[in-house]
Amino acid sequence: MKISLRKKKLVSGRNSLYLEYYMGYSIDKNGKMKHNRSFEYLKLYLHGEPSTAIERRENKEALQLAQNILTLKNAELIRGKFNMEDNNKGKILFLDFYNKLKEERYESKGNYDNWEAALKHLERYCPPHLMLKDIDESFVKGFKKYLHNEAQTIGGIPLSQNTKYTYFNKFRATLREAFNEGYLKSNVIKSVKGFSQAESKREYLTHSELQALSESKCKYIVLKKAFIFSCLTGLRWSDINKMKWSEVRDEDDNFRIIFRQKKTDGLEYLYISDQARALLGKRENQNDRVFKGLKYGGHFNAEILRWCMRAGITKHITFHSARHTNAVLLLENGADIYTVSKRLGHKELRTTEIYAKIIDTKMKEAANSIPVLKFS
Repeated sequence: MKISLRKKKLVSGRNSLYLEYYMGYSIDKNGKMKHNRSFEYLKLYLHGEPSTAIERRENKEALQLAQNILTLKNAELIRGKFNMEDNNKGKILFLDFYNKLKEERYESKGNYDNWEAALKHLERYCPPHLMLKDIDESFVKGFKKYLHNEAQTIGGIPLSQNTKYTYFNKFRATLREAFNEGYLKSNVIKSVKGFSQAESKREYLTHSELQALSESKCKYIVLKKAFIFSCLTGLRWSDINKMKWSEVRDEDDNFRIIFRQKKTDGLEYLYISDQARALLGKRENQNDRVFKGLKYGGHFNAEILRWCMRAGITKHITFHSARHTNAVLLLENGADIYTVSKRLGHKELRTTEIYAKIIDTKMKEAANSIPVLKFS
């Protein structure tokens, strides 16, 4: 078998890089030769005619990463063909190997973004020419210490506990995979404990706060409608932002959203209330976005906070808080936790149980169970 790096021009003008696996040829019964090939698309792209320094740099980086992946594949092929230990395997650059694993997760948007974010810190901590064979337990402990004491967000704020937990887990997953594939001779992460995961605070609105927000002015009408729609349905920003009219079903006396979750890729059938449907307005063309003009960014996020202040709400509310609000309101108004879990599209019930903790009625009753004291 021969492995070659190829590129294919796309309609957009960019070139898609892929690997071609050539496995010889065969002759059919009519004497016709058939070449046996298979392909692996790397999800790496080149600008067709780079016109800026940034595009030229991006082309260089993408091509270098593709060449490194080709080297890895050929090394694996040789090792398997001759049933021998590859002494050069550990000479693969750690950052190249990490990038390879990161690109394999491209279709999983949320997960891919976390791998991408963790990479920025790895590049700050890790020497660019560090090879896998040079990684030891000391290096692993060093990166954990860096995340805990030095790493900061773009805004100069120390990383949260859960962010450190996430980034270190990507790092650990990379070294675990390197060990499983034979690039590391020892499992260097085995004796290094990861960060513990903190229970995150889920900010939400009460019914009265949501009512106040509904009656207050928001600078952007589309943002107000989308946010309240999320409060009433529990849909994520990503699913609301991409929603098209083809996903909205008006069925007799019921209304449903039939969509594929962007985060999990699961197909969902979600009933929505009359009020939620009314927020969508008049039906338009099937391929039109429902919430036209909705954008993600600091400008809209800041407006949500200003909108809350106009309504007298001092909580730090983000768009995702609308999803938390929906879960709490459902549970407070008698929906069982299994139904709420299904509506939110959670894969595990324990994810939804966090909301049950928020509205624990027994705890509320206990708070008022002590008889009132008389003060003199």
